[in-house]
Amino acid sequence: MPMVDSQPGQSHSFEGVPQPGPSTLKKSAIFIQDACLQHRYIRSRDLSAIVERPERLRAINVGLSAAIARLEGLFPTQEIPKPVAESEDVEAAKEASDLVDVMNKLTIDADPSSPPRSPVRIVHSQASSNILSHPAVKFIHGDIEGDVYLESLSQWIKESQDKIANGGSEIPEGYAQGDLYLCPGSLKALQGAIGTVCEAIDSVMSSSRPNTTQVPLHRAFVAIRPPGHHCGEDTPSGFCFLNNVAIGAAHAHLQHAVKRIVIFDIDLHHGNGTQSIVWQINEETYRQTLESEGGGPNQKMGPQVYYGSIHDILSYPCEDGKVNLVQAASVSLHKSHGQYIENIHLETYTSEDHFWDVLYKEKYSKLLDKARDFLNDTGGPGDDVLVFISCGMDACEHEYESMSRHNRKVPASFYHRFARDASVLSDKYAGGRLISVLEGGYSDRALTSGAMAHLSGLVDTPDGTKVDEQWWSVENLIKLEAATKKRRGGRPSLPSKGSVEPWLERTLTIFSSLDESASRATASTPRSAAFVPPSSRTLRDRTKGKNAVPGPSPSSKGVKRASTKAKQEVVGASEGYRGTEIKSGDESFASTDSSPLSSPSSTEDEAPPVKRLPRVILKLGKPPEDLTS
Repeated sequence: MPMVDSQPGQSHSFEGVPQPGPSTLKKSAIFIQDACLQHRYIRSRDLSAIVERPERLRAINVGLSAAIARLEGLFPTQEIPKPVAESEDVEAAKEASDLVDVMNKLTIDADPSSPPRSPVRIVHSQASSNILSHPAVKFIHGDIEGDVYLESLSQWIKESQDKIANGGSEIPEGYAQGDLYLCPGSLKALQGAIGTVCEAIDSVMSSSRPNTTQVPLHRAFVAIRPPGHHCGEDTPSGFCFLNNVAIGAAHAHLQHAVKRIVIFDIDLHHGNGTQSIVWQINEETYRQTLESEGGGPNQKMGPQVYYGSIHDILSYPCEDGKVNLVQAASVSLHKSHGQYIENIHLETYTSEDHFWDVLYKEKYSKLLDKARDFLNDTGGPGDDVLVFISCGMDACEHEYESMSRHNRKVPASFYHRFARDASVLSDKYAGGRLISVLEGGYSDRALTSGAMAHLSGLVDTPDGTKVDEQWWSVENLIKLEAATKKRRGGRPSLPSKGSVEPWLERTLTIFSSLDESASRATASTPRSAAFVPPSSRTLRDRTKGKNAVPGPSPSSKGVKRASTKAKQEVVGASEGYRGTEIKSGDESFASTDSSPLSSPSSTEDEAPPVKRLPRVILKLGKPPEDLTS
């Protein structure tokens, strides 16, 4: 990507990246929901292959904290307002009560994570939406003759502990056992996730309306899990049980009269669930339009939705080559049949210049062009428009090789650039209103760098300032990982003042507040009393390093990784599982989980170079009766 001021150690901006004017800065916030930590895998004590894990949110919080710390340096320090004297002849001697009144007029933020100059508002959400009664949830996942799926999901969660204790699976037969898991805390996590998305929408919609008295807020990043874009109306898959973004779109329509919705999906994997739901919504609205034009009775029209996805066509849910899934992930249809859907396939990039000058400029940016066409065709800018980003970070250059095994990646800076471009589109058509919701992303480094870059792109900075992509360079990510690594006691220790770089010191201050809140939520979560059957899998030796690290990418060449040797062990696959031998460095084993849950590790230390791309199949048959090595 062409850059200016690119001397080492200097800030530089991205050429062509839209920059806001001096008085048009939109306000941004992040929404944190600690209830999402309660969704855990309890089927086995062996968590080594589980990538959709609570710790994902910790890695996200590290990246968000670092982004805020860096962005603060671009904003001028605001002076604390002085108290206004009641009159100039106030006597020097004041009563204590008068002094209290004067002090109360001072605007002092006691929260060290949000100083007066912080460009990002941090919202610790306590919101929760009942999945059996919330109108938007029922709009997406309900059924005319009864909310069968929602009631079933609630029952699965309720019975999960007992079923596992009795040696069974909490996921009913017929669903991919490796793609999905539940526990008693899953309900709070799912309801907290939906509630937080809706809360972010309410805040953005209400505060951006004309004549509002609320604190302005235009853009929000919602850090929640489990993800949602693979879940259709009644088909959970790929870690997803409820479609968070689709529910958010329905909530915006039902509660805030939003009629035109843009959904950008930038996850590595095609959001087959979201596209299916969008198709149904557009189909119904198109039917209503035709009936109205044909002289039918007046009726309240449904929303119109644009869905644009950029993804790897070789990965889940398409990697088995099933014709219906591949075709769906390749649809490009605009206006015909009332549909507005665009799918763009990721390609391997050979250099930064190739990515930005060829792939992004000539191919990937068409996702934005088609969204503009949709909005222009349906009325242009308006107060009835809202923009969403289904923000998966698993296409990041730092993702596990086992997750991104076809090398269809994007540099971490993509998450900054796309956020900027989507923000400019929302500024023109939607009054600046934009909601970004976390989807995939599984290695800590992918999540941290992606979150850091993405939030930096969602925040407008003052005229003349520049976001520096070196903020999320490998060198700085290593510093960040070392500083925030969990130590004995569960939390990173704050360094003495002046012992580390200022941005890192500030990052730790912000992050420690987020981490402490998460630790309290985790500590208050009741642990399962269910008996957990011992795993019969034979795992590789972990005593000499860890092998699940982000693989090499064009933008990270020259970065040295320490090599390690480990014992070679092979996990056998029984009938029903398509075990595939995986080799990484000098270590080999087989994947017995044909699922995105599979990954060599969920830790994030430096490790050996990957010699062969691991294969992870994202669909499973029935769970095996017995696994032997």
